Amino acid sequence: MGAEEDKKLIIDTLKGKTTKTKFYLKDFNKMFPERRPREVSKLVNEMVAEGLLEYWSTGSTTMIGLKGAGIQHEAEDSDQ
Repeated sequence: MGAEEDKKLIIDTLKGKTTKTKFYLKDFNKMFPERRPREVSKLVNEMVAEGLLEYWSTGSTTMIGLKGAGIQHEAEDSDQ
């Protein structure tokens, strides 16, 4: 698979999840079992830089989700 197909797979997979909007890096590694974790991390970082994904931190752990998705964004939108 090429980089664009990989990005599409990630986005489609995340959009398909209805009950969860934030994921650990290990969840992305499971999408690409044939790849080294470093390669997957690099792809995720590239997608964050492009604005497709975003990091979210609880203070003790960092999670990754689609840009603009999730409960925290819904709360921010209703405050405005």
